[in-house]
Amino acid sequence: MEVIYEDNHIIAVNKTCSEIVQGDKTGDLPLSETVKQWLKEKYNKQGNVFTGVVHRLDRPVSGLVLFAKTSKALSRLNKMFCEGTVKKTYWAIVKNPPPQHESEIIHYLVRNEKQNRSYAYDTEKPNAKKAILSYGVIARSDSYYLLEIDLKTGRHHQIRCQLAKIGCPVKGDLKYGFDRSNPEGGISLHSRKIAFIHPVSKEKIEITAPVPESDKLWRLMEQQIECR
Repeated sequence: MEVIYEDNHIIAVNKTCSEIVQGDKTGDLPLSETVKQWLKEKYNKQGNVFTGVVHRLDRPVSGLVLFAKTSKALSRLNKMFCEGTVKKTYWAIVKNPPPQHESEIIHYLVRNEKQNRSYAYDTEKPNAKKAILSYGVIARSDSYYLLEIDLKTGRHHQIRCQLAKIGCPVKGDLKYGFDRSNPEGGISLHSRKIAFIHPVSKEKIEITAPVPESDKLWRLMEQQIECR
């Protein structure tokens, strides 16, 4: 487990594309339990260790996940996420160039729970939720484009669904129209950065997650950014 940031109230880890954040019907060990065990061993704690799930990432997505180490931090962070005061930045690798170099896109998403996917529409529909994000092309290779995404709302599969709607499904995302899977089974969507006011100290916190080290394309894209 790669810990990126930790203090008395918060811990942030860099999730791999194979991990689930919270327990589900698969019965696989969730990241929340791995974090709990890590804290227990690090601080030699007896009994239960508090680890509050603040937000989630889809299983095939990599990158930054925050957990609360205290109930005070959990309740305050939940409120901040709900109110949209936490700035979330994602990186996505796509094969097709987006319609514009940078843009804000707005859709109305309808979730199909049976299929575990969402559908994006240009106009309002019954049971739809408004979804907003901004993107910009920040790097490219011979065959792919790297998009930086500012997520304004937090809907089910929002980034995956909205990018597919504009003709740019995320690399490896078979559910939303990419033509083949990635070798490790994940998709090329990475929770890159989270910025927020600390729920207890009130200091400004900005945390960045390195891209998957084993993926050559991710490393190539990151190097392009660093060489600017």
